[in-house]
Amino acid sequence: MSEASVRQRLAAEGLSASAWANGPHDRYPEHRHGYDKVLVAVAGTITFHLPELDRDVLMAAGDRLQLPASTLHGATVGSSGVSCLEAQLPAGSLGPGPQLIRGWGAVDSTVGH
Repeated sequence: MSEASVRQRLAAEGLSASAWANGPHDRYPEHRHGYDKVLVAVAGTITFHLPELDRDVLMAAGDRLQLPASTLHGATVGSSGVSCLEAQLPAGSLGPGPQLIRGWGAVDSTVGH
């Protein structure tokens, strides 16, 4: 799985992604966004903390997380750092509640087409 292949798969869904990365053990405090967000981990790991749902979501390379607008979340980067692609959509574009799709970036989207 390469960043280019993940970016291409997101673009096929009409999503324009931006790249970002953080070093080991970096933290994001709890916050909310006014937009829906699609994240794909390209390398490393990151744990998203969802306190209102009383759960943590560990993302590894290839995993996709969809976060609807107004979802309270924070994050902690794993010991090897993380690189992600992120697309933002208008609020209400995603279904209700966060959704983790494990291995999304590793699936060959041409199989069966």
